[in-house]
Amino acid sequence: MRFRKNYEESILFYSTMNIRKILGAIFITISIILGGIFFNGISYPVGLDGYFKAAYYNQFGPLAICVELLFAGVYLYIKHRKTNFTLALFAFTTILDPVFSTMGLFTSQLPIYALVLFLCCALISLWLAFSNNFSLGRITFLGAFGSFLLGTAVELFFNYL
Repeated sequence: MRFRKNYEESILFYSTMNIRKILGAIFITISIILGGIFFNGISYPVGLDGYFKAAYYNQFGPLAICVELLFAGVYLYIKHRKTNFTLALFAFTTILDPVFSTMGLFTSQLPIYALVLFLCCALISLWLAFSNNFSLGRITFLGAFGSFLLGTAVELFFNYL
C-alpha cells in the first residue's frame, strides 16, 4: 500500500513537472517565432532625425511583448521564483494592448494573428500566475499590482510616446 501511494505521488509530480516544462517550451517557441517576424518588420531610418521620432519606437512594442513572453517561458521552464510575476506582467501587457486600442488611446501595432495568440497565452499566464498550480510561490497583491503598473507603463511607452 505504501509503495502504491509513493508511486502515485511521483507520477503526479512528474506529470505536473512535464506540463510546466511543456508550457514553458510552448511560450518560448511562440515568443521566438513571433519575435523573429516582428524583428524583420522593423524599419531603420536613414538619418539621425528618424531615431528621435515616436514612429520609430512604436514598432518595438510587439517585440517587447515577445521578450516578456520569452522571459515568462524561460522562468516557467526552469521553475524560477519570479515566474508568477513575469507571467502576470506579460498577461497584463498583452491584455492592455487591445483595451487601450479600444479606448482610443492608440492603434495597436500587433497584427490580428499575433493578438489572438498573445491573448490565449495571456489568459493561460494569468491563470497560472494567480492559481499557483506548479507551487512556484503565490503572487502577492503588491507583486500583482506592480506587474499591472509595469505592464501599463510598457504599453504606454511603446504606443503613446
